[in-house]
Amino acid sequence: MSYCSYQFSLTLLALLPLVSGHGYVAQVSIDGKDYYGNLPNANPVPSIVRQINDVSPVKGASNPYLNCGQDAQLASLVANANPSSQLQFWWKGGDGSNWPHNIGPIMTYMAQCVGTTCDQYNSTNAEWFKIEETGLQPGNSTWYQQNIMIGFPSNVTLPPTLAPGQYLIRHEIIALHLANEMGGAEFYPSCTQVNIQGDQSDVAPASDEVTFPGGYSDDDPGIYDPTIFDTPVQYTFPGPPVVSFAAPASNTSSPTSSNPSSTTGTPAPSSTASGSGGGVQCQVSTAQAAFAMHARQPRSVSRVMRRWWKSLTSSS
Repeated sequence: MSYCSYQFSLTLLALLPLVSGHGYVAQVSIDGKDYYGNLPNANPVPSIVRQINDVSPVKGASNPYLNCGQDAQLASLVANANPSSQLQFWWKGGDGSNWPHNIGPIMTYMAQCVGTTCDQYNSTNAEWFKIEETGLQPGNSTWYQQNIMIGFPSNVTLPPTLAPGQYLIRHEIIALHLANEMGGAEFYPSCTQVNIQGDQSDVAPASDEVTFPGGYSDDDPGIYDPTIFDTPVQYTFPGPPVVSFAAPASNTSSPTSSNPSSTTGTPAPSSTASGSGGGVQCQVSTAQAAFAMHARQPRSVSRVMRRWWKSLTSSS
């Protein structure tokens, strides 16, 4: 292992107590009424959020868990909502800390629970349509996901003319901090069960609907992106277009109406680290710095991290 690789490895190891164990949707608010999700793999209590069994990301665009999350189970409740209802999704790290990632888009899909109520609906073949997508803040260098990382919710407005009925809302974060390599993107989908009231009539055309898996490919520009750390970021959202009857675009995850949960910031790393031997200067790559910058508290080191560490130590 080179001296510089060793130095960065030591820095990364020092940050491991702060790296996230990834996360899940801990709470959903619908027009100010709060509903709580279940801790992954815990004994469930009644909820509108389908419970997952693992806070780790879904990996690979063909993974069946891309549908509603890791081994997502039917939730027992269905919440009433209205056209233009205001929803907030509160994401948490696996240990209850703030959401750990800050690079990548936030997207929201809906699918009608055909032939039954959502608490009984098998979403394997659900037809999903997109109602919003949020990526970069003005300046194209900071993602709105950063706001979730510091404790704000993700804000979503339901379409004002969506036909009534029971729907799943698939709210998804894609973390792209490893997306400069094929297969590196981390998917975090979550499904919430709602009953839309009213007498509206809009439905999504078949051309705007996708299945999950099936809606993405691993080589889509918004999933595999070798230039993800170049600024200003040029980003292409994966999946179908947002339906024409969606609510007007707004700044999802914008900290305008809710207070963040308490969080402790992590100082950004310096772009240059001085070695103790011979005055060696180790240049930290943009990707390495970005990885270190979004470190938070984990319960375990990810499989990607273990492979990365093994490759470093075996090259010495």
